[in-house]
Amino acid sequence: MTSFEEAETEETVTCLHMTFYHPCQDEKRMFRCLNFCKREQVRADDTAKFGRDSNICHYNLMDTRVSRIQFSLQFYRKLNTTEYCFEIKNLSKKTKLTVNQTELGYLNKIDLPWKCIICFGDYQILAEIQEGESVDYFETHLHLAEAPILQERCLPSLQPMPENGISSSFCLSQGKSPTEIDENEL
Repeated sequence: MTSFEEAETEETVTCLHMTFYHPCQDEKRMFRCLNFCKREQVRADDTAKFGRDSNICHYNLMDTRVSRIQFSLQFYRKLNTTEYCFEIKNLSKKTKLTVNQTELGYLNKIDLPWKCIICFGDYQILAEIQEGESVDYFETHLHLAEAPILQERCLPSLQPMPENGISSSFCLSQGKSPTEIDENEL
């Protein structure tokens, strides 16, 4: 037998890809402490914490509007299965966290869907889980979005198109209310 044949089987590693966006990211540089485009290993028994406090959080967001600990991600294996998942918990007393359309108050937690959008304040994070088999650790791979994540994901309107061919439904960014437009202004 060759050394190649005797080598241990290589395990694939679960990787959590997270793409961050904030409308003021260029001016305020709140993501300057995040390590983008490089995978980082996190022990399976550690909790990945995101927030402002660098003594507690491994993933620091440099913004006074972010809680000391905004949210955490816990890696776990579902009971009686080989499936690995992440649980997300809101640790902010002041800011609600939404995962897709589910709103989480302080200490609320849910399983992270394999692909979802996490929002709090003006922050948008696209989270995508790449499955693996390793039980000792998982990896995070952070990315920076150039455009709003929510607007990129807007689906075409299913409403009827008016005769002038211009639809009155627009994708709205979070926190903004619709504005009325006179048809003559179009």
